[in-house]
Amino acid sequence: MTSKTVRPPARRRIGIGAVLAAGSLAVTGLAFAPAAAAVTPPSATISYNCGVFGGGSTVLTVTQNGTSATITVSSNIAAPLPLAADSIATTLTLAKAGGGLTTFTGTKNPAIPTGGLVTVGPLNGTVASGDSLEAGGGTLKMVLFGITVTCTPTGNQSPGPFVF
Repeated sequence: MTSKTVRPPARRRIGIGAVLAAGSLAVTGLAFAPAAAAVTPPSATISYNCGVFGGGSTVLTVTQNGTSATITVSSNIAAPLPLAADSIATTLTLAKAGGGLTTFTGTKNPAIPTGGLVTVGPLNGTVASGDSLEAGGGTLKMVLFGITVTCTPTGNQSPGPFVF
């Protein structure tokens, strides 16, 4: 007796099996992937006084990847002269709940025209899970043309501390 059932060629059966196996591995990998670290709030506002250089409301925007975190500082400080890209050495210190400071540093900034608002970052720092950081107990220091501009907070950040 002759079978009338048509079977796909062996090459096609292996191809379908490989696709199914790869799909299963991809889904399994997603299920066991570590969750992305999230900092809350992702941004906060604080006012700084930078002496003769001005000051005002500043927005800190934070991202976290494991124990690494970055902060971008968008200020209301006007540039006195045109500033070249990546020409501002910046150190931002944040007060840690329970004592101590956490430091974020970097030399990243866009080119800024005279009178343009100074934005720096991302500034890089190291955090631990559960860290609670507040700009209100730290400082913002920027070195422009060899001159250090030290900005001190005039209150607490809103809506509250960054929790990693």
